[in-house]
Amino acid sequence: MLPHLTARPRVTVAALIEQDGRFLLVEEQTPDGLRLNQPAGHLEAGESPQQGVVREALEETGRVFAPLGLVGVYLSRTRRTTEHGVQDVSYLRLAFFGLASAPDPQRALDDGIVRTLWMDVDALRASTSRHRSPLVLRCVEDYLRGQRYPLDLISTDPSVF
Repeated sequence: MLPHLTARPRVTVAALIEQDGRFLLVEEQTPDGLRLNQPAGHLEAGESPQQGVVREALEETGRVFAPLGLVGVYLSRTRRTTEHGVQDVSYLRLAFFGLASAPDPQRALDDGIVRTLWMDVDALRASTSRHRSPLVLRCVEDYLRGQRYPLDLISTDPSVF
């Protein structure tokens, strides 16, 4: 039996925050256990992708993120076995790079976020079995290769707001 395919990809936004050769990640509780990811999440109704990534980074790290550009747009697919059978989901990820403030110690992190941590690329490469998706490392590798696009590549029509 073929798995049920989702009709549309889910749109997510991710923040690549690099400082002194290390990248800010979140360790989060998932259905597959503790996983590493960039601060990331679903784009919500009524917000631009740029607004979404700022919101997600704040919620997951307690830091204000200032996007400077886009690293890339990625399409991925994952399959999970659930009590209802095989779940087949596609994600369209917009990965932004930028700067982040110091964390606000008074701000609680999103439910499911265990902690934030800084990792260099060698540690990231050595921990792929703990990544939330293959896109965690792929986005970092693209960033390190110098892949950059201007923010105005993404246009949000005023009707969204």
